[in-house]
Amino acid sequence: MAVTTRTRTAGTALTTAEKAFALLTCEPAPLVFDARPVPGLPDTTMPLDELRTLLVHERYDSGTTDELWRQLAYHAREKGPAWVVGAIGVALPALTRLAAKISRGYARYAEDVDSEVLAGFLHALRTADLAPPRLWLRLCWAAWRAGAAVVKADDGEELPPELPTGSRSPRMPYGHPDLLLGRAAAAGLITADAAELISATRFGDALIEHLAAEHGVTASVLRMRRRRAERVVAAAVTRGDLSHPSTRRSQHKAESSMCRLA
Repeated sequence: MAVTTRTRTAGTALTTAEKAFALLTCEPAPLVFDARPVPGLPDTTMPLDELRTLLVHERYDSGTTDELWRQLAYHAREKGPAWVVGAIGVALPALTRLAAKISRGYARYAEDVDSEVLAGFLHALRTADLAPPRLWLRLCWAAWRAGAAVVKADDGEELPPELPTGSRSPRMPYGHPDLLLGRAAAAGLITADAAELISATRFGDALIEHLAAEHGVTASVLRMRRRRAERVVAAAVTRGDLSHPSTRRSQHKAESSMCRLA
């Protein structure tokens, strides 16, 4: 969990949570986590700030991460407010990074993004099913979706002042990008998986790192697959092949073999 370098106004939800975590973990009686039941972690107990430092600087497999967050979520649900603050504090480096990424280009909404990221994570911490795998990923997804909703709501708030008004015909090919991707998949130019990858990461809320973790591949591999598919779609748009729904599978058989995402 990398710590972002974004400068944050004092008093946002995340900075307030950090202050509360610091008080919770200071001497002489810091809140201590028993890491012994978690396979892969040191066979000892440790203050929560030490646990957080360990997670920032070390990489653990999904089994270790899942069990750690099952334990933290259970403590937050069953052992009182201190453990809620403690679990949030352990997650803060990742939550800070997510909030910074969401609010990039939306500085005036940074405080709202911070609040919603924290609220989304807290809701998932209290309600998520702890049994299925990828618990940490699911908690982060909940935080990301809540924060992203802030800037998404702003997208249609007002037109840029330099944008001309009036009615005009849309440029060819007509349609939402998802329609173009659907046509490209139907034409056999790219696979359905490739279309979904482009749509989720370019037009949706998905982080390519999270999708890579779900599929057991590296983020660089997924980026390469996305780039390859996007080049094929861009070439098809330039030729005008996607201006209207068409399968044309036989015409593009050779091209489709170049962009299959195996």
